[in-house]
Amino acid sequence: MTAPLRAPARRPQVVLFDLFETCLQLEGLRPRFEALGRPGHELELFFARLLHQGMAMTLAGEAPPFATVAADMLRRTSGRDLTDDQVASVIDGFRALPVHPDVAPALRRLAEAGVPAYGFTHGSAEVAGAALTAGGVRDLFTDVMSCAELKQFKPPPAVYHWACDRIATPPARTALVAVHSWDVHGAVSAGLLGAFCERLEGRIPDAVAVPHVTGPALDDVVEGLLALPAEPSP
Repeated sequence: MTAPLRAPARRPQVVLFDLFETCLQLEGLRPRFEALGRPGHELELFFARLLHQGMAMTLAGEAPPFATVAADMLRRTSGRDLTDDQVASVIDGFRALPVHPDVAPALRRLAEAGVPAYGFTHGSAEVAGAALTAGGVRDLFTDVMSCAELKQFKPPPAVYHWACDRIATPPARTALVAVHSWDVHGAVSAGLLGAFCERLEGRIPDAVAVPHVTGPALDDVVEGLLALPAEPSP
């Protein structure tokens, strides 16, 4: 199948936000590792393995639910002999992740501009929604969606097109905001507008598609998206 053309730099009609790490702080899980007697730095390895495993299983055909993959990768990272209760004590923490401080200003700015925002994850929409509610920002999202409905993790093109179809907007007028360069690369490759927040990785890697907008924080990224022209340059 021919890859879609790169979306022209135009102000989006809708903005999708990645949730874990972009909006929700994984740091909230670190004390749960330490409560098991494990070093806190296992958090980063666990989450990297979780994403890797989910993406690999997506490439193979179908991915199990996020929580299933997370439980497997937690045992791989922190001990095969972890009990079900110990595993649940960490995985349940996704429901209580704190919200990054730049999320609310970014969402309010979009609301002022009349541009709807949607949460978009490969985790559980209900779990992520609970964390956003606890953080006081769920009402700033029109909806929270998960490509778990497709039994896929991001970033295949089909997951971004599914999201666009669900909200009835063309990919070229839909932006994806994330702190993960691979997620932004996937969106740009699928014909969406890519908006990269540098908060996690710093500069955009040379190996990925160039985002339409970059910024140090989510509210900066949103301002960049809103500053794009309503129509492409002639």
